[in-house]
Amino acid sequence: MYRTWIGIGSAAVMGVTIGFGLGSALGQQTPKVEPQDLGMVDAGENCPGHVLRMRRITFAPGASIPMHSHKERPEVSLVMEGTLTNTVKGQSPTQLAPGTVILNGPEVEHLPANETSTPVVILAAELIKK
Repeated sequence: MYRTWIGIGSAAVMGVTIGFGLGSALGQQTPKVEPQDLGMVDAGENCPGHVLRMRRITFAPGASIPMHSHKERPEVSLVMEGTLTNTVKGQSPTQLAPGTVILNGPEVEHLPANETSTPVVILAAELIKK
């Protein structure tokens, strides 16, 4: 009986130790990209089944969105604050200052990132499916 309790106790200690280590690793926060919906309107009879959505998107320092396509949702964005690093597939990264317009048509695949120490804010209008 004593050996059983030692075995159970050892397993419990190992479980807590492994769980703590795994929890600490998983608990590490990656920098966030925080979208905030500002408004949405039906796109009308020329674009049935679609809406035009406007969002304010804030990239924390070090945050990025993985390479993605705009095939299904064309977008026009404006850098409002900070400097956004935008990498279009097959091209070198570009630094986009406040006031820069970003055109992400259906042919565009890109990776937007904040490589600075201050937040980056963009205003984005997208045509999306309902």
